[in-house]
Amino acid sequence: MRERLLLIAAALIAFGGGLWAPFVFDDFALLNDPAVASPGGWVDCWRLTQTRPLTWFTFWLNWMIAGEKPWSWHAVNLALHVAVVLLAYAVLRKLLPDRTALFASAIFAVHPIMTEPVLYVFSRAILLATLFSLLAMRDWVAGREWRAAGWFLVAMLAKEEVAALPIALLVLRWKDWRALWKPVAAMLMTALALGARTIWATTVVASGGGVQAGISPLDYFATQGIVSLRYVGMVIVPLGFTIDVEIARPAWWLAVAAWAVVGFLAWKGRWFLIGVILLLPSSSIFPASDVAADRRMYLPMVAFSVGLALLLDRIDRRWVLVILLAGVSIYYTGLWRNPEALWREAAERSPGKTRPKVQWSRALRSEHALEVLGQAPQDDPQVASEMGRRLYDAGRVDESLAVFGRALAMNPNDARAINNRGVALAALGQSDAARSDFESALKRDPCLFDARLNLLRMGVPMPDAPGCRYTQSQKKALSGL
Repeated sequence: MRERLLLIAAALIAFGGGLWAPFVFDDFALLNDPAVASPGGWVDCWRLTQTRPLTWFTFWLNWMIAGEKPWSWHAVNLALHVAVVLLAYAVLRKLLPDRTALFASAIFAVHPIMTEPVLYVFSRAILLATLFSLLAMRDWVAGREWRAAGWFLVAMLAKEEVAALPIALLVLRWKDWRALWKPVAAMLMTALALGARTIWATTVVASGGGVQAGISPLDYFATQGIVSLRYVGMVIVPLGFTIDVEIARPAWWLAVAAWAVVGFLAWKGRWFLIGVILLLPSSSIFPASDVAADRRMYLPMVAFSVGLALLLDRIDRRWVLVILLAGVSIYYTGLWRNPEALWREAAERSPGKTRPKVQWSRALRSEHALEVLGQAPQDDPQVASEMGRRLYDAGRVDESLAVFGRALAMNPNDARAINNRGVALAALGQSDAARSDFESALKRDPCLFDARLNLLRMGVPMPDAPGCRYTQSQKKALSGL
């Protein structure tokens, strides 16, 4: 019991400050998603086009119980992390000496690479998936293979990136492979089926994955050797963490060399091999719009923590390392509590990326935001749209109209860009032109909430939109006019 209390205390000391963190980045999208912020949203959570139904169901529950209070969403993530830490300790005790299992669990509890998955609400999927993956591992080690297969199915419903878990489980009991091929085959078939469903879903909805990632599988694979080495390097030397990583596609010889080093590390120890296996679904040939993200290391970190603990097994005062790791995590938790500092740090570490500058600008007052946006590429429609909004907020409507027009010229079919120009036209008293823009935006996106609301505010009668799904607050706004 004392060991478990120490692990709970360590995790809370490292990341408990995140309870006071605001929403960040895609967290805001949850509050505008009908599958979350709507009483009937639980039905949408289980639609075929929803790639992670279990995770989205927990988001819906979060919204139903506590609404838009950020601390409640962070509390769920933190509680999940504590549960994962305790479960990891229970599983590792069956595989390692008690002292080593405790040390590995402590590393996992406080390592700074956990900051993003614990504090970024949107990354709850990997916390849930890891929890159920460890339940599968617990039953697997205990000889309850088919129960493990059931837990694996639940883990896949939380996040598809745990698809390689059956191979990792087989490595744990390699000597018994002849007796284990049936449950392993069943889990691999489950992974293939749900993986195929996920790939299909990414072609139906905007997800930033698969064919929508903007990078080919070969180019993605070329970057992932470097990315994997970066992850391993940060496990050993806990520095360089950022919410938005910039990784350039390396030359092929460098990509091959990086993968060779990753393979060598995997060959040197069973736990490093398991860590690499668990990392492969997100760091191989299946493209994502973000070529690197620290949250992808959450499940693999169970294995890497054991590898690190074994390396340090004979070092005196090794518990000082846990204290140092917790100190670094407290620092990064502080960054997540301050969006301006978080995105400024990301912009400095990834100077070639536009997104950190746009997000940084949103945490600043208009005049400072425009300075930051001025450092971003001016041929990017996202930058132009953001500049137009900040100029509009600053009362510089004439200038905002010109910038909105530039954003629309870069992306003529963007319904939101058309709506933005209409907002500026309306503010300048050009009602007919504004109405034309709002109607044009709705032709391109019949469910665009902002355009529908703007027309209602102008007194234009709007037909019902039965095929459109809105959040409860959006429905209230539309019905109140």
